[in-house]
Amino acid sequence: MYTSPFPDIEIPDTTVFTYLFGSLSPHDAARTAFIDPADGAETTYAQLKTRIELFAGALARRGVGPGATIALLCPNVPAFAVAFHGALRAGATVTTVNSLSTAADIEKQLRDADATWLITVSQLLDNAAVATRAVGIPNERLIVLDGAPGHPDLAGLLAESHPAPSVQIDPASHIAVLPYSSGTTGTPKGVMLTHRNLVANVEQCRPIVSLTAEDRVLAVLPFFHIYGMTMLLNLALRRRAALVTMPRFVLSDFLANIERHRCTFIFIAPPIAVALAKHPSVDDHDMSSVHTLFSGAAPLDGDTAETVGRRLGARMLQGYGMSELSPVSHAMPHQRHDIPVSSVGVMLPNQQCKLVDVETGEEITEIGEAGQTPPGELWVKGPNVMLGYLNRPDATAETLDGEGFLHTGDVATYHEGGWFTIVDRVKELIKYKGYQIAPAELEALLLSHPDIADAAVIGVLDDERQEVPKAFVVRAGGAGLSEADVTAFVDERVAPYKKIRRVEFVDAIPKSASGKILRRELRQGETHVGTPGPR
Repeated sequence: MYTSPFPDIEIPDTTVFTYLFGSLSPHDAARTAFIDPADGAETTYAQLKTRIELFAGALARRGVGPGATIALLCPNVPAFAVAFHGALRAGATVTTVNSLSTAADIEKQLRDADATWLITVSQLLDNAAVATRAVGIPNERLIVLDGAPGHPDLAGLLAESHPAPSVQIDPASHIAVLPYSSGTTGTPKGVMLTHRNLVANVEQCRPIVSLTAEDRVLAVLPFFHIYGMTMLLNLALRRRAALVTMPRFVLSDFLANIERHRCTFIFIAPPIAVALAKHPSVDDHDMSSVHTLFSGAAPLDGDTAETVGRRLGARMLQGYGMSELSPVSHAMPHQRHDIPVSSVGVMLPNQQCKLVDVETGEEITEIGEAGQTPPGELWVKGPNVMLGYLNRPDATAETLDGEGFLHTGDVATYHEGGWFTIVDRVKELIKYKGYQIAPAELEALLLSHPDIADAAVIGVLDDERQEVPKAFVVRAGGAGLSEADVTAFVDERVAPYKKIRRVEFVDAIPKSASGKILRRELRQGETHVGTPGPR
């Protein structure tokens, strides 16, 4: 059983709001919390805290408190933080909704989470209204933050000046947030995370992630996703950094905002890393303010990570997590320079991990001649592990065992230097004639080709009903790449059993908002084996 190289830390027994804002000093209160590039408006920490408390007061006046679930459908704007933390301050549970959701998607989540309120913005109101009508949420409980006729809005609610309520909850058992898994590997499920889960994960990250009050953080990761929620809305605010909000990722805007606002610390997902490594427009912008990039949400290959670091002249780090872990369990410490960027770093404090053989179920303990273990499924135990899946005892029992270990479904190796490397998903491994092939390895190799802008690999059945690797490839602009070019490139660099057997050129690789490849969409219409596992 593996433990963190960092000593255990004390986890405050408190709510998210008290943890983030309860000890706000006058000096920090004057600091900038948010910068909105749309109009240049800045929000101080004092203003943010006041608005959160007033929003909580307005909700409480309308009967919102412990036991209520509020859905939040909103892009990355400063008002998101007011609504999110205001609802938590009122004692409600917040279920965050993907901004790209259809009306049917929203309705399904509202029903599953038993949400009785929905908070959104005018640009997303059409789908929100369809969903709320379907589940019986009246207009007075459909809040449109930036205003719409017939609905409460943020300015009006704050102007009521109701004080924040006195709320008594148990941080260890009260569900603070209910994010839904991405659905890349199965039906989305509500992940029950308590106040203690969220507070613990920020505390666990603090010794490892070198974010400070002097940093300006480009907030491009969606707040509705647990990665953006914990690292931006919680960790960055706890550190008193300034957040520069971006409602969606557009490379030109991303680069311009870094240059204009002199952003220093940037949390990204692999698709952004690929763009930073390959797109020529990066060279047209001054990126000198950036000292650290941190990639998570999905595995990032080492070559791409190193390319980004060299190109921007910044430290490139990587971490690992999942919604069920609040979400971070591993990260590359800023103090260590011996850890390869292809790894996800070391365990956070207050955790235990196991690696379990996928075939035999036996725990892996031996380190081989190369200084690392054979690959095995990663199991994690700690204060950041979820309570379970909402109303899904079957799925919870499949993921959480009797000892409290969460079975991640991800395959990893452990190096004697203390770091872990994610190999792939258990149920995404391709089995060709008895050999196991990791799609992530082939994807990393394909991305190293100068004429390939993006790539994904899945297992499909050939004419002999044998599972073989198939590559979906996005050509770089103007490249005349052929199927033979792709297969020859891979053939020269891998063992015979790992060869790409089929190639399909596509305009884009489907990915979730957090950067995970949507293999489910790639499999549509394909002859394939296996069933997706939980995520």
